[in-house]
Amino acid sequence: MGLEATCRVRFGKKASEGKAKLETADLFFRGAFRLQIPFKDVKSATAKDGELVVVWPEGEAAFALGRDAGKWALKIRYPRGLLDKLGVRPGARVAIVGDLPGDFLKDLRGRTNDVARGRPKKDTDLVFVAMADPEDLGRLAALRAALKPEGGIWVVWPKGQKVFREDDVRAAGPGAGLVDVKVVSFSDILSGLKMVIPVAQRKAGGSPRTRS
Repeated sequence: MGLEATCRVRFGKKASEGKAKLETADLFFRGAFRLQIPFKDVKSATAKDGELVVVWPEGEAAFALGRDAGKWALKIRYPRGLLDKLGVRPGARVAIVGDLPGDFLKDLRGRTNDVARGRPKKDTDLVFVAMADPEDLGRLAALRAALKPEGGIWVVWPKGQKVFREDDVRAAGPGAGLVDVKVVSFSDILSGLKMVIPVAQRKAGGSPRTRS
């Protein structure tokens, strides 16, 4: 990421001037004390009154970054690599269905201006749909109809819920003319599974095969 700043950091009863640096997967601080905070362990990263406040299992640290605090918080919560893992290309046509984190939407719009909210446009590259109940899976077939033949649907749901699981999403795919191809940790509290149109159906014009 290459973000660096000389700043004052408070960690517990300690405070020190030093250098903070964001790398690909960690936040580092070098001063009178040292910190290495893996993004995967971060419970929250927020910006308030010019401070980046990071909470992880070892405690809470506040970085006095001024107006850059918000940018750093966004980078920690949604590393640039996430959009790459999700397959979001610059200029891609994307649709957001349901409630997804505002910071993710902001990061997404930094990569493409073609972002629809609610109903996807025709020939959409990627649909991100928030789900939390098995009944929500009935929407997959309609969302599929808006995709480009090589497009995909990312189903995003809260982690740790028994009422809605990864297996539920996988099981719903074939009935909607979709197959699952990839799973990611969307965030600390959300999981994502990507579904696409089977190659054979793309060649046949994109219509799901009916079962006898």
